[in-house]
Amino acid sequence: MTRLSRLHRALRACYARRHLVTGLAIVVFAISCSNGGAKIPTLAPDATILCFGDSLTYGNGAAPGAPYPAVLAELTGRTVINGGVPGEVTAAGVARLPRLLDEHHPALVVLLHGGNDILQRRSASEMANNLRAMAETARSRGAAVVLLGVPQFGLLFRPPDLYADLARQLRLPYDGESLAEIERDPTLKADPIHPNAAGYRKLAERIYALLHAAGAV
Repeated sequence: MTRLSRLHRALRACYARRHLVTGLAIVVFAISCSNGGAKIPTLAPDATILCFGDSLTYGNGAAPGAPYPAVLAELTGRTVINGGVPGEVTAAGVARLPRLLDEHHPALVVLLHGGNDILQRRSASEMANNLRAMAETARSRGAAVVLLGVPQFGLLFRPPDLYADLARQLRLPYDGESLAEIERDPTLKADPIHPNAAGYRKLAERIYALLHAAGAV
């Protein structure tokens, strides 16, 4: 390889890295704007993160090692617990969460719940109360909380307003766009509801950007 060829290769690599960093910065900036400025404490290197939810957390639609909590562990370098139970509704999540909090003592809870309430057309007010109870229970155990919205099928295909309302009331870092964006892209889905491995990785990357914007990492 000539010196000129090596120089061209180095320049292309530098250009690619610059665009990668720029892309991440754009995502972080966009999430910061939609996040309303909510901040949480920086996670210690040995901190534990609990991802709590239903099949979207458990990883239906992807092979072992591909659910978003596993990818989030790679990105953050922290211990990440997959607390997903397929088919669970928020009322059951309220009852289940305290045991996991007491067992793992997480510094952070990523709350992605409510999809089955939406599919089963359960009471929106009951769902909002259950999400609030989970967030407040986690906080009472010393864990910070970030919230993700689950989209409902319909013309706009976006999360119910109760997610953004709860995030605003409790000052939670919140992302209501990423899962909806993934669900709208057939190339990122394993079935009509669940992402595939690529979709879960994108979700983990967006959660990482949310944590970065909130000051956690």
